[in-house]
Amino acid sequence: AGGAALDRPGFFVAPTVVRDVDDSDRIVCDEQFAPILPVLAYRDLDDAIARINASIYGLAGSVWSADLARAEAVAQRIDSGTVWVNSHMALDPAVPFRGAKQSGIGVEQGQEGLFEYTQARVVTVPRG
Repeated sequence: AGGAALDRPGFFVAPTVVRDVDDSDRIVCDEQFAPILPVLAYRDLDDAIARINASIYGLAGSVWSADLARAEAVAQRIDSGTVWVNSHMALDPAVPFRGAKQSGIGVEQGQEGLFEYTQARVVTVPRG
């Protein structure tokens, strides 16, 4: 559903849902930054988490569920720098945001993000 090119300069597509894809398809295994959602079936939760964690990327993800405790338990098992529960892209300047694996290095935002732009300096002075 969707997938039409938008009538404006650049390479933009309308929000799109893609089905009948495999874990090895580029839309699934490459890190894409587009409003495209591939939908894949899975056998059980352990299968889904293993396949998610098999990716060489790990920027961010989200877990959606009516059972908040279960969603949090699932989020704890996902190897991504940031995982939201029942939300997505909920960014707060006070909360660090980072990727994992091949999804970038370093941290943005929060106190940890500020440390990315600092360099410690040590001065040692002998006494006596």
